Amino acid sequence: MRSYKNPLKLIEILADGQFHSGEELATIFGITRAGINKYIKQLREWGIELTSIQGKGYCLAAPLNLLNKTKINQHYQSNSRCEILPIIDSTNQYLLDRIDQLTSGDCCVAEFQSKARGRRGRKWFSPFGTNLYFSMYWRLEQGVAAAMGLSLVVGIVIADTLRTLSGQDIKVKWPNDLYLNDQKLAGILVELAGKTGDCAHVVIGVGVNLTMTNPDTNIVNQKWASLGNVDRNLLVAQVAKTLKSQLIEFEKHGLLPFINDWNRLDNFVNRPVKLLIGDNIIQGIAKGINDQGALLLEQNGKIEAHIGGEISLRSDE
Repeated sequence: MRSYKNPLKLIEILADGQFHSGEELATIFGITRAGINKYIKQLREWGIELTSIQGKGYCLAAPLNLLNKTKINQHYQSNSRCEILPIIDSTNQYLLDRIDQLTSGDCCVAEFQSKARGRRGRKWFSPFGTNLYFSMYWRLEQGVAAAMGLSLVVGIVIADTLRTLSGQDIKVKWPNDLYLNDQKLAGILVELAGKTGDCAHVVIGVGVNLTMTNPDTNIVNQKWASLGNVDRNLLVAQVAKTLKSQLIEFEKHGLLPFINDWNRLDNFVNRPVKLLIGDNIIQGIAKGINDQGALLLEQNGKIEAHIGGEISLRSDE
């Protein structure tokens, strides 16, 4: 695997948001100015915005709040492991590849993902150091069927955690997104491995826009929101701690204890929506969820439940 040690060290130097001259940086690394330019090019490829002014040097467009294991552990006292991966293809894939080495609650977080993915194989825009890219492993002894509604519980946990840290009115969108002011703030991807009759290995991926500014419009093709500046290390710790405790609750009691929380946070409840199932479009009024996690949709005074892997929801207001 290619080493990114020096570009990552350069980011640590520039993270203070101050100007650093090419001469200063070349001295630190013991290389030429041209060598520094190669590192700068790598940083830009990771989505880092830099200013370059002759005579002053290089400066980040905004200071970076880099992930730090010591700071995370100050807030997350646990026997579970939380690994920081500066550069990774996908945090979910990293855990999926290591399932036989993991215990429930083990998690990882990245600064940058080169092959991040969302639901139904969609790409997930993942610039360096600006958002949250987090995954957690969980083992469900009762098997794949016990995962019904799990993504909804994750949505509730992440929404409430973000609401607490930011004070903003974050909502959930069935089945696995978070919204702020009717714009997408975060996505959740739950991936399962396991055979019928066996335990289920679950990897839960969470991506949250924090200080994203200019996303690739080829990837981000809908209205989006950013949460703003929060302490990313505190956020990682709070997400890991709360998610772990609520997954224990979910494993014991299922979705039922969480339905009131979903209703409290539901961005689309009692609003006209259209439901996409394959090539079919069903229009109606969203009425929350049932105890299996299915979407309840009212049409002509009659409420029906809808659930399935090819469902997405769009506001029709």
